[in-house]
Amino acid sequence: MKTLKTAWDFFQNEILGMSWLNRLIETILSACGLDTTSKIGASIQFFIYDTIKIMVLLGVLILIISYIQSHFPPERTKKILGRFHGIWANIIAALLGTVTPFCSCSSIPLFIGFTNAGLPLGVTFSFLISSPMVDLGSLVLLMSIFGWKVAVLYVVLGLVIAVVGGTLIEKLHLENQVEEYIRNGHAIDVPQEELHFKDRVKYAWEQVISTAKKVAPYVLIGVGIGAIIHNWIPKDFIVKILGSNNPLGVVLATIAGVPMYSDIFGTIPIAEALLAKGALLGVVLSFMMGVTTLSLPSMIMLRKAVKPKLLGIFIVICTVGIIVVGYFFNTIQYLIV
Repeated sequence: MKTLKTAWDFFQNEILGMSWLNRLIETILSACGLDTTSKIGASIQFFIYDTIKIMVLLGVLILIISYIQSHFPPERTKKILGRFHGIWANIIAALLGTVTPFCSCSSIPLFIGFTNAGLPLGVTFSFLISSPMVDLGSLVLLMSIFGWKVAVLYVVLGLVIAVVGGTLIEKLHLENQVEEYIRNGHAIDVPQEELHFKDRVKYAWEQVISTAKKVAPYVLIGVGIGAIIHNWIPKDFIVKILGSNNPLGVVLATIAGVPMYSDIFGTIPIAEALLAKGALLGVVLSFMMGVTTLSLPSMIMLRKAVKPKLLGIFIVICTVGIIVVGYFFNTIQYLIV
């Protein structure tokens, strides 16, 4: 058992966390005459290390996930979802959301297509919630920062929010709250050409390049903010605002994430820095969920597809779910970290 734990710690710290890269960058910067213990030096080290680490993980994860995703084009996904009914349909939709694009804005066109094709509204919302909130990429990235227990719980609870949220929307019978042009539309099933292995690899690599170009600015901004938090903002200030002495920290973090637009890759360095400065785990994870699920640009896009009442219910369900998850993690933080 001890050998297994040692092997896992090595995998988490040196492979996923790429601690060797951090040490290498520190050595190179020190050799260049930069004091990595100073605020400026530490900020530069944090920025270089986190940027390289996230972009490398990003490339590998997108390659794998996009290859998996090539087996689930929209038409096939609709057929799969159409075979299930009741809560099982919501569960399958939430699970399929884990192999879709990385941000909420990318998921909304698929949501519209599924709704247009006549899939139950609650099922499509389970997909819409889970797609940006939890994915295979988030599981690996969270493991590299917070450990496997936090990562697995984060994904499981995100799926629970998606399933419960979709089920509630289904029970409320809000089909008339979808914009008429979508309700009255008719999707056309186009036969999908069967892809060979080389085609799937090519598709996956194209997705790596395309997504990396889109995500890179948000990663750089996120790492920059993380470097500032990590090295320039006093620990006492973070603890006071987002620590255990503030019972509203989870609520504040969730609200703070709404105006931002990013994905899991852009929020990771900010979350990492906040946690290192003393913010509670639940507060940090609530911030991440708020950014990825309820960002203002994605809500504006979703408003084009649904009416204000349904949009408001969607926001309330996600917000309440995120806040509950945040307080849950705050409660069990010292048991799993």
